[in-house]
Amino acid sequence: MKKIFAILLVVLLAISIVACDKKPVEPAPSESGETNAPTDKVYNVVSLVNGNLGDKSFFDSAEAGLKKLASDGRITYKTIEMGGTDADQPKWQETLDEVAQTGEYDLIVCGTYQMPDFLKETATNYPDQKFLIYDDNTYVGENQNVVNLTYRQNDMGYLIGVFAALMTSETDLNNINAEKVVGFIGGIDSPVINDFLYGFLNGVKDTDAEVKVDTRYVNSYVDTATAKEMGLAMINDNNVDIIWGVAGLSGNGGAEAASETGKAWFIGVDSDQELTLPDDQAAITLTSGLKNIDQSLIWLFDEWDAGRTYWGKEVNLGLVEGGVGIVTDKNFATYAPQAVQEKVLEAEAKVRDGEIQVPSAIGDETDGVIKLRDEMQP
Repeated sequence: MKKIFAILLVVLLAISIVACDKKPVEPAPSESGETNAPTDKVYNVVSLVNGNLGDKSFFDSAEAGLKKLASDGRITYKTIEMGGTDADQPKWQETLDEVAQTGEYDLIVCGTYQMPDFLKETATNYPDQKFLIYDDNTYVGENQNVVNLTYRQNDMGYLIGVFAALMTSETDLNNINAEKVVGFIGGIDSPVINDFLYGFLNGVKDTDAEVKVDTRYVNSYVDTATAKEMGLAMINDNNVDIIWGVAGLSGNGGAEAASETGKAWFIGVDSDQELTLPDDQAAITLTSGLKNIDQSLIWLFDEWDAGRTYWGKEVNLGLVEGGVGIVTDKNFATYAPQAVQEKVLEAEAKVRDGEIQVPSAIGDETDGVIKLRDEMQP
């Protein structure tokens, strides 16, 4: 009897430790979030865009996900474009408050790094209204009516690293030189950007330990000119032949450098940049790492319908949930040899299955990404 009691005590202690863990939820099909009875309700949703549709990035992706849900008869929705200039920002708070006070919507959706302060005020004032914000975790847990969707960009970065390490050895391809050096242009030296980088560095190292990574930060998401200068220096000084731009608009400067020199390729981020860049830059964009806002919204409603909810929590979505991915058609399919394509897909399968555990820079107090970054500099 004492032995049984001891075992039960250990189990209870383990449960209490897990319950105190404040890390982002990594959802599982059978146990995640708060469990309620399954529902087949048709939800009424409003999406607030702090900009305009047509960005071919986050906002269009969110719209595509909502449109699919609506076409499947799972939601009714409308999208309100609030404008994206500094002059439009007062309208963001006003619109959030207006839609919340109507009480008409089961869910109010917004996204990205510009919205958390506005959302925080409205969510606090309207505690009975449910909200979702994607690609931000600023105030996780402070409002029990908000779910934060974030994305395992480290998983995505790993696949891009595998791909870049393989391609920099394909010297039969135009613009690929004999040196094994690739580049990473980050927006700001921050945990989120370094999460992309940590995955990238590990993907490169696991694939070919001889490959070096020239890492630089623009310290801005809108300074294309500085990013271009960095790209040119990478290409001319260190023989970088593939540049991954993870810096918002700034990153496109890396594409400009690659295109103008005719000595390098570019890799996009967040959306399929081969579809959005000017023709000359699209032509040298081999692939892009994706944050699939559309799939993440569909996933959230799948969970909600199954009775699993995440209010007051951050849900961190990776490859399994469709939160991130890599473009594998167009230039990728045209220029990457079949063996390279197969190795990238093999790495993706291993990350999905958990055979490969990609470290994250977020919450890492060991500075692992900094050490690896310095170690792999050319």
